[in-house]
Amino acid sequence: MFSAALPVAEAYATLLAVDATIRGLIGPREVPRLWDRHLVNCALVTDLVPAAASVCDIGSGAGLPGLVMAIRRPDLTVTLVEPLLRRTSFLDEAVAQLRLENVEVVRARAEALHGQRTFDVVTSRAVAPLDRLSRWSLPLVRSGGAFLAMKGSAVQAELESATQDISAGHGIVDRVVELGADFIDPPVRVVRIVKG
Repeated sequence: MFSAALPVAEAYATLLAVDATIRGLIGPREVPRLWDRHLVNCALVTDLVPAAASVCDIGSGAGLPGLVMAIRRPDLTVTLVEPLLRRTSFLDEAVAQLRLENVEVVRARAEALHGQRTFDVVTSRAVAPLDRLSRWSLPLVRSGGAFLAMKGSAVQAELESATQDISAGHGIVDRVVELGADFIDPPVRVVRIVKG
């Protein structure tokens, strides 16, 4: 999964298990399942990202999925967008300790970047329902780029509720992809929305 980047992924897992848990960014119950529920889960999303893409992770929290994507795919340029200082402080420290030169941390709400920046891919995990997430994310996707939203089992209901917001943001639902069904349970569900 991580091949040559495995030592960096292991160092990040340690940061999550210790520092992020102490700071309340990861719940203590999540520590035993960091690999399958968080690291592998997030790494799989990079299979949907084109080579050398610019990626924006909205509401990055402790760096999931953005830091994992940057670790697995050093060809990506990843921007972590997070409004809370305690989270951006952790992210800045993690980026420095892991020596990730392809990562930028931005302390802001997604809306603050509207009209300022666009990316090839915008992604997020466990941030908000898809209707709100589409309003925050689609303005940051360049024309022809994609919005990849990691979602749970209620993805179809969320898609139905978000139809108007997706259309208003010039998004077209391409497909819902399930990744990793052979080796993680539950598999990762990703809604792929293309910006028209």
